[in-house]
Amino acid sequence: MGDEMRTLLIDHHAHLTRTIQGALEDCGFAVDVARTLDEASTAFCCASYDILLLELVMPDGDSLPWLTQLRSNGHSVPALIMSSIDDLEKRIAIFNGGADDFLPKPVCTEELIARMRAILRRSTQIADPTVEFGNLQFDPIGRQVFVGGQPIKIARRELCILEHLLNRAGRTVPRAQLEDSLYAFDDEVSANALEVGIYRLRKNLCQSGATLRINTARGIGYILESIDARSA
Repeated sequence: MGDEMRTLLIDHHAHLTRTIQGALEDCGFAVDVARTLDEASTAFCCASYDILLLELVMPDGDSLPWLTQLRSNGHSVPALIMSSIDDLEKRIAIFNGGADDFLPKPVCTEELIARMRAILRRSTQIADPTVEFGNLQFDPIGRQVFVGGQPIKIARRELCILEHLLNRAGRTVPRAQLEDSLYAFDDEVSANALEVGIYRLRKNLCQSGATLRINTARGIGYILESIDARSA
């Protein structure tokens, strides 16, 4: 995945991971799941993550030493630990071990998402999260789009496409790059998913009065360009 908030969920409880993954994806996050620390290490080496969610007690060990080692290796990716173990000494050890936050189980997904957004907002990795182009503003943490200051609703796949185009506004974004971003959600993606997404996004932007348009670079990809507000 490119610029979306990509999450590595490290937990071995199948029902909980399905619940959390579904809730996060509904809010525009892309989620990879690791059911052991060994799987987590492999995933972390293969991809770049914006935030980690860790169950404290994993089948192949305690996740806190794993996180501490990550910090020792110079990785500053934000991390939130979840656990049913909730005593003061353990919480202190969790924060001293490199965690940015702690959430006791059972986890409320609404609180989890709120905490994640708070962590990401204060993360030094994101200096100025709001992206503006024409009369459109996009908050990548809150996954919200505004046109002329008014919020508009965009489905998560179209939002994913829009984010890629916004971050490369005025430049052609290759088809393959946009298609890869759609596959990051682990959904079944049809052969014409990108074309459908572009069509819906164009319609949404037009109906909302956005002063930008998506042009096709035939055989290459798509480019987001600004148009005069009077002709929008």
